[in-house]
Amino acid sequence: MKNLVAVAVLTGIVVTAGAVFTASKSDDEVLQRARDREQIEQLMWRYARALDTGDAETYASLYTTDGQFGSGANATKGREALKNMIAGPRQRQAAAQPAVKRPPMYHTTANHQITFADKDHARIDAYHITMVSAAGPDTPARVAGVGRSIDELERVNGQWLIKSRNVAPMD
Repeated sequence: MKNLVAVAVLTGIVVTAGAVFTASKSDDEVLQRARDREQIEQLMWRYARALDTGDAETYASLYTTDGQFGSGANATKGREALKNMIAGPRQRQAAAQPAVKRPPMYHTTANHQITFADKDHARIDAYHITMVSAAGPDTPARVAGVGRSIDELERVNGQWLIKSRNVAPMD
């Protein structure tokens, strides 16, 4: 009888230990996803700020080396092209009208959803809204653009980066 009780207790300990180990692994995975989500949200905040301030270097650095903005034949691909996409229009505007200051722009997203394909790939579906700040009392703030976006993200060397950003998906 003592042996039967000992076997039952030992079996209970083994089963409980297995359940605790499984729960810990699951908790670790949940914690990692929470960390990933935080890093992705920080990435997208830095993206918006770089875009709004015209920081072409930072903007391009938030993409993978082969990252792209847009889709199809008109996509801008690679960090150098992405940097020029941001810096070029500002440089041309400054050269053409050096005394004219562009009103601030604010790029925002709403109702975003992050999904993970695997531990190193994620997707953000969101709505995007671009506002142009008031340029004085006679020029009120205005909505410059709205739409839906799909961002494909990839973890590279432990850092989440944008692989592709499509602000005009067909679906």
